[in-house]
Amino acid sequence: MATVVDDSAVQQIGETAGEVWQLLNTSGPLSMTQLIKQVDAPRDVVMQAVGWLAREDKLRIEEEGRRKTVDLA
Repeated sequence: MATVVDDSAVQQIGETAGEVWQLLNTSGPLSMTQLIKQVDAPRDVVMQAVGWLAREDKLRIEEEGRRKTVDLA
């Protein structure tokens, strides 16, 4: 069953995606843990923003064991 997401939630995810992009642009690669700590948004929203950017081919996510590192593509 589909869930309806209101426009303000989508807007928050989009704005957070912009924050994630800017942070990675200035700081370089970060672990997911570091990224979540540095972005001023709930963890779930940060993860959705990362997914948004990854889907648009703007991010590269590398896995090494349990560690995931995110960087601009």
